[in-house]
Amino acid sequence: MDNTLQIHFFRFEGFQNRFWAFIQMQLAHSALHRVSGVTFYKLMGTGGGDGFQWYPDFSTYALLMQFDTPDAATDFKTASILNAYLKRTEEHAVFYLQAYESHGYWSKQQPFVMHPFQSDKPIAVITRARIKWKYLLAFWRDVPAASKSLEPFDTRLMGKGIGEWPIIQQATFSIWQSQEAMMDFAYRNPEHRKVVQKTRKLGWYAEEMFARFHPVGMEGSWRGERWEF
Repeated sequence: MDNTLQIHFFRFEGFQNRFWAFIQMQLAHSALHRVSGVTFYKLMGTGGGDGFQWYPDFSTYALLMQFDTPDAATDFKTASILNAYLKRTEEHAVFYLQAYESHGYWSKQQPFVMHPFQSDKPIAVITRARIKWKYLLAFWRDVPAASKSLEPFDTRLMGKGIGEWPIIQQATFSIWQSQEAMMDFAYRNPEHRKVVQKTRKLGWYAEEMFARFHPVGMEGSWRGERWEF
């Protein structure tokens, strides 16, 4: 299993634990910068619901990590900053990913190492955007409807809105049973298609990235569920 690209989700219960996680959005960066072998990371809050919502979910945080070697990724399991999170979490899930396609940039970088596409495998998707200030109202007026339109798609295994900053820097992470299932939502769902068309027409984003991955492993659970990849 390739463990060099991983995304963690931490769910916290209780005011003290949630407050601790909230302040780590500032305090944890010094420790994460010192983790050996990291070539790219993002510590993120999450949005309410499963997709794009303007209000935050203070119970859940995400950590995306790209390592330069499998050994560095394995060593992260014993890192003090990760164990500090795990001591306080009610639930923790980590998904191991292999990128096979990516367009655009994240913080002026293209951080993922590409692998071959495998048509018989599930896929994970990250869509990320930094929204231009002048389009914030238009964006948040239209996007929640597209997010809600995800509900009937039972081919989506899981999904969560993530982002470095509320309102302005937003992303989604989702896992689908197959590429066909994801494409069915992305291109045949009228609400989602409408948002994509507006994005292209109006240029809502100052920076954007659309990346696809194969999940190659999972540890822990997400909302009591786990999947074999």
